[in-house]
Amino acid sequence: MRKAVISGTGSYVPKRLLKNEYFNELLGEDVDTWLRENLTIEQRYWCDDDESTIDLCEKAATKALESSGIEAKDLDQIIISTDTPEYISPATAAVLQHRLKAHGAGTFDLNTACAGFVAAIDTASKYILADKQYKHILVIGAYAMSKFLNKQDKKTVTLFADGAGAVILSAEENTESGFLNAHQFTQGQYHDWMGIYAGGSGCPTTKQVVDEGKHQLQFVKKFPKELNPTMWTEMSQRMAREANIPVSKVSKFFMTQININSIYEMLNNLGLEKDKAKYIMHKYGYTGSAAIPMALDESVRNGEVKKGDIIFLIGSGGGLSFAGAAFRL
Repeated sequence: MRKAVISGTGSYVPKRLLKNEYFNELLGEDVDTWLRENLTIEQRYWCDDDESTIDLCEKAATKALESSGIEAKDLDQIIISTDTPEYISPATAAVLQHRLKAHGAGTFDLNTACAGFVAAIDTASKYILADKQYKHILVIGAYAMSKFLNKQDKKTVTLFADGAGAVILSAEENTESGFLNAHQFTQGQYHDWMGIYAGGSGCPTTKQVVDEGKHQLQFVKKFPKELNPTMWTEMSQRMAREANIPVSKVSKFFMTQININSIYEMLNNLGLEKDKAKYIMHKYGYTGSAAIPMALDESVRNGEVKKGDIIFLIGSGGGLSFAGAAFRL
């Protein structure tokens, strides 16, 4: 039976390191204490002025290709999940295809905000399962949100950061490893609570729009704090049930990390210890769609997960979108 198997991983963050103390000075108040005590954030990385989403994607993709042992020419499809694209049009994935010289690959971008990487790996898995022409697919979650921040808005400027994570999915026969199941949900009534609401056809970019800061990320309303842990718990239970395993058999959870306490609450709901999840927020800040593949890459390279382990990838993002995917490594 044909399976979609994770055959390689890679990740990259920019070189510009910003510790919390930078924001104490920028904002004229102590934000370091709150960030450490409430979110565990100590630092994060931002793109330099001459660096952008495509640069992050290229470096993460190169590492994933090296990890998988294939070449760019072997790729059949490139899918990039990002809500900070290189351009509104064309797709960032097309730019990456050119840079990698992956001339045989189709390309498209996918945007379900910070749930996007999981939605993309779900999509890629089903390409492989449905059509034998797809043997190797590059899936990337990329985030350069520092480009869209109001540098005086302490709710966003201290939290959001940049990075990219990549996975190679490969078709394999007669293996226990691979994609198990996935689910996506949306609660669209929250679409106008957080986002970047200018630059599209609904609010084209004008001088007035930029002068008013509408082209930047905005938290419009505060989300109910129970949303993420409740949805994540339900998704975990459903994926475990469909994989015919107890949730305790999941080796590691890779989660959206916008609030570490939401992860703790989900694990508590499931009767699991905190070490069941992988945490990277303390050193990378919040990296949106990139957070899950970045964490996965680190765990693979550090030997925290191994062949045969079952992993759950669970993301949520503006919209409000949720996506979960289960794999056996």
